[in-house]
Amino acid sequence: MIIVTGAAGFIGSCLIQKLNELNFNYIIAVDDFSFEEKNKNLIGKKIKEKVERTQFFTWLDANFREVEFIFHIGARTDTTEFDKSIFDELNVNYSKEIWNRCVEYQIPLVYASSAATYGLGELGYDDDESKIPGLKPLNPYGDSKNDFDIWALKQEKKPFFWAGLKFFNVYGPNEYHKGRMASVIWHAFRQINEKGSLNLFRSHRPDYGDGEQMRDFIYVKDLIDVCIFFMEHRKNSGIYNLGTGIARSFNDLGKSTFAAMGKEAVINYIDTPIDIRDKYQYFTEANMSKLRQIGFTQPFHTLEEGVKDYVQNYLLKKAYW
Repeated sequence: MIIVTGAAGFIGSCLIQKLNELNFNYIIAVDDFSFEEKNKNLIGKKIKEKVERTQFFTWLDANFREVEFIFHIGARTDTTEFDKSIFDELNVNYSKEIWNRCVEYQIPLVYASSAATYGLGELGYDDDESKIPGLKPLNPYGDSKNDFDIWALKQEKKPFFWAGLKFFNVYGPNEYHKGRMASVIWHAFRQINEKGSLNLFRSHRPDYGDGEQMRDFIYVKDLIDVCIFFMEHRKNSGIYNLGTGIARSFNDLGKSTFAAMGKEAVINYIDTPIDIRDKYQYFTEANMSKLRQIGFTQPFHTLEEGVKDYVQNYLLKKAYW
């Protein structure tokens, strides 16, 4: 059996869909299932059992002999939450419990880290593990992800295979429930539908034009393919970037969304709010050479390809993957 934590969430539910497509149907879905809107992500998926997040370790202690792999995708992902204790409990301590059981029970593990660990990118965006202790995230969410990465690297006892994946800006189906934390593409689609135009942040730096701030946007289907690669690969343990390796501007993203909707682009620029202006990232781009060097050769969707598939096959149809 394969365990997916955060199973009802955006990335977790997409991972289960792909596993089902590959005929892995003995899935143990772990999450807090009290949020009905999020549970819609699991409708129609083949799942052997749902286990509440708070009951998971008791369940695992009783059933570990049947577990083949754990994808630990579940986390508190709200970057606007500043209560550190919440992140300590859900992102750090919970992850440590999973790690320790994977060591004890010899279960391979892939867990979700985040590009939020890079902060303003003072040390670049290289997944060089020697640089991880020096990274300076911008919020408690990023701190929690980096704290766990640092802890994992320090452990003398490790699962026989493990990988931490630093997700960059992920977008794609099954994020309807995320509200303000949904991808920029999701917000752009809603704005264009409602107003016929799109607001992007004005640049407050002379070296970037308005809307020319850049991010590494990765389509969730590509991210899931990398997760599956690691499940099958099971060697070269470590921490890896997971973006496309190509930064694109918010203007490009906006134009791609308009094009996918069959509309003329109308983009307005508004001031970046004062409270986030000094911490606003103007550029992120994953160095993907480490993943490529261990044998992942599959190309990623371009921004235009990913946005087109997302908009036309999911958002316009209000469909799930």
